[in-house]
Amino acid sequence: MDEPSPTTDPLTNQFDSLNDLAHELASLQDLATRGSWRSILDKVSRARSLNLLTNPHDHLIYVSYNVVALSKLRRFTDASNELDFLHDFNSHHYQYETYPQLYPNWSGSMVPFSLRFIHAQLPIKLGNRQEGLDRFYLLLNFIRQKIKEKERGNLEESVKIWRKRENFVLNCIIGHHLGAKEFNVCLDLIKDLINHNYLDPVLVSKLGYIQLQIGDLEGAKGSFHLVETMLNEGKNGGYPFLSEVEFRNLVNRNNALVYLVGKDYVSAVREYEECIERDHADVVAINNKALCLMYLRDLSDSIKVLENALERVPTMALNETLVINLCSMYELAYVNHSEIKRTLSNWIARVAPDDFDASCTRV
Repeated sequence: MDEPSPTTDPLTNQFDSLNDLAHELASLQDLATRGSWRSILDKVSRARSLNLLTNPHDHLIYVSYNVVALSKLRRFTDASNELDFLHDFNSHHYQYETYPQLYPNWSGSMVPFSLRFIHAQLPIKLGNRQEGLDRFYLLLNFIRQKIKEKERGNLEESVKIWRKRENFVLNCIIGHHLGAKEFNVCLDLIKDLINHNYLDPVLVSKLGYIQLQIGDLEGAKGSFHLVETMLNEGKNGGYPFLSEVEFRNLVNRNNALVYLVGKDYVSAVREYEECIERDHADVVAINNKALCLMYLRDLSDSIKVLENALERVPTMALNETLVINLCSMYELAYVNHSEIKRTLSNWIARVAPDDFDASCTRV
């Protein structure tokens, strides 16, 4: 008699392709990668109308893509209404164990993490910030409970995934508090993590950014020095969320910020150039290098930096902040800036993803 198979953790399962996980998932993912959010809505609608989704998890995955697409297209009320149909994420209807014939030996929730995240984010988008923050903190507690469960089960791959999710949600929470200029809340959150040896370089860098905003230059230098020490000692908090190139660029960008505060724009440009040399798609470095050149009254070169980035890596460089800065530079540099911005706007209309806000060109 065969011994019973151990319960399988879905996060550690290996699939040959995305389509093995859900109906035509590879196609959905390709559309999402290209920013074709309207096509995703059409594909989800078609799959539902033709009853192509046969398993419970198929429905949830398609709901996820539909809600993400609606959110990207700023249809937040529609996205919220779609989520309301799911009711309680912790319902037994969304547990693999409820369907042993479909998911033998599988355990846990089949609710995609993206749904839990958007469930927290939507109230903020709809103007109810406090409810959104409450949901984010509940989500953070949920994640930390999952980490403890996976650690007890020695499920190392799952622990890594949940740690990454914890890091992502923490950064979002801090970002929302920063947006409201609640600096003390941010400082308390980050310092508590550091005191518990949670040394993530992005979070420590964020501590430095907050210290700069409140005028604590020496504190910021100390935080940035800690990040650089982590890089030199090969430490990334035990959570390898950054590649070596991303880590080195983070250190350079931190150094550049200190130079910017001291109005040493030439040194800041050098730091950003090192970043761009390593990674031609480092949009933050590209954008900030252009701004430094503008502060140095070199409008011509600052415009070239942004134009070259849009030409070389349009999928990465095409974001509203960069385009707003480029249009501002056009307005400063050219008498016929309206015509130039219109040409840019027409190009954006051809290559931009569905969620790009074309009004940023101010045509």
